[in-house]
Amino acid sequence: MSENFEIVGKDVMGRIAKLKTQHGTVETPTLMPVINPNIEFIPAIEMKKFGAEILITNSYIIHRTIGEEALDKGVHKILGVDLPVMTDSGSYQLMVYGDVEIDNRTIVDFQQKIGSDIIVPLDIPTPPDADYDTALNDLEMTIKREREAVEIVKDSLIALPIQGSTHLDLRKKSAEEAIKLNGDVYPIGAVVPLMDAYRFTDLVRIILEVKGVIKTKPIHLFGCGHPMIFAIAVALGCDLFDSAAYALYAKDGRYLTPYGTKKLEELHYFPCSCPVCLTHTPEELRRMDKKDRELLIAEHNLWVSFEELRLIKQAIKENTLFELVEKRIRSHPYLVAAWRKIKEYRDLIEKFDPVVKKAFFYLGIESIYRPAVSRHHRRVLELIEDKPEFKISTSELILADFYLKPVFGVIPSELIEIYPCRAEMPEVEVIEEEAIIIAVEKLKEFLNTHSNRRFQIFVNEGWLKYLKDIPENGVINVID
Repeated sequence: MSENFEIVGKDVMGRIAKLKTQHGTVETPTLMPVINPNIEFIPAIEMKKFGAEILITNSYIIHRTIGEEALDKGVHKILGVDLPVMTDSGSYQLMVYGDVEIDNRTIVDFQQKIGSDIIVPLDIPTPPDADYDTALNDLEMTIKREREAVEIVKDSLIALPIQGSTHLDLRKKSAEEAIKLNGDVYPIGAVVPLMDAYRFTDLVRIILEVKGVIKTKPIHLFGCGHPMIFAIAVALGCDLFDSAAYALYAKDGRYLTPYGTKKLEELHYFPCSCPVCLTHTPEELRRMDKKDRELLIAEHNLWVSFEELRLIKQAIKENTLFELVEKRIRSHPYLVAAWRKIKEYRDLIEKFDPVVKKAFFYLGIESIYRPAVSRHHRRVLELIEDKPEFKISTSELILADFYLKPVFGVIPSELIEIYPCRAEMPEVEVIEEEAIIIAVEKLKEFLNTHSNRRFQIFVNEGWLKYLKDIPENGVINVID
């Protein structure tokens, strides 16, 4: 673990952590609002009131427009803040315009001289669906520039971007090469087009491939600034977010919520209690001067973004991040589809997710993919062999009492009130059939594994139609 990054709370693969910089310690997960020093909008100095602990700005723009002044004053005085500041290198301009008038060594050295807290090399952001050779060539150049940057940067933290387009093997290779350089932050780059196109499944796969390599150091999701994404991204292991979305959406009259985006023209009421929404109505904003309206919507967008991050951190503290994510993904079908991809990475997630929690709330079929379920399936197979207190001898057979529960399958009576077996979930009559099928399959596996023993299985009447062909060593008892 990096000495600059201390994890103080965990749930799923998310964490609350302290990131130490030259200008103070930042608590993650958090959002870094993008500040353009040449455009007057919400001043950087006001960002603290929304909850910002760190900002991000573009060193390439500063170099091109106020280079000498920045060298004299430093980036913090230019922005007028004492908060930590991360500086991007111009990679966004490189992606949009195809070229920038600066080289990697120059822009990295410039970031160091203006006192950036987190420095980013001039990586090559390869867009989604690029052909493999292009993505590989771009990645090799990015790795070369990262090696060069590591040699230059002395006192600041260094961020080593992860590239590779939508080629998962290249994303993994990028992460493996970057981690060898012992950076401080690892941004996942060139994913904004995926988010803009609602390609959340591709985004989830990329994050998980990177997380499989970069396990303990902070991961930054470049360009992610919509609160509807934060919960799922944090649960998958992302710690830092940045975006100008709060301002860009506001200029188009778009109002952010944790459930999606609303157009101001569609709103009759504000579903939020931030200072903007408590003191204005949608109609009042529509009648305002465009500049004033944009400013207020941008402020709301910041308020709601930081509110969502605080809610996520509370969920981590309570070990209810799975439940929060399963609520948030209901805002869009593509988020549901993306989250269901975690079943392909169960082993990875299980390495991070805490074993003991206060409660398990079943909120839908996605709940079956939680590590607590697979842990229980393994554990119950081992209990009969390893725990003599679960054995009751009757001549040469063993008779033990078990209950049957959706998803979990067989549960020893001694564990029925212990996490996760005491899970709150619908009865068998109304729960999704997939949850019942899994339970029956695990019951059969359990009985076949211990075929020389007999077990009483207590069920309610709703189970009977699913238990027609279970092994004979399972004695079914119906309870009210």
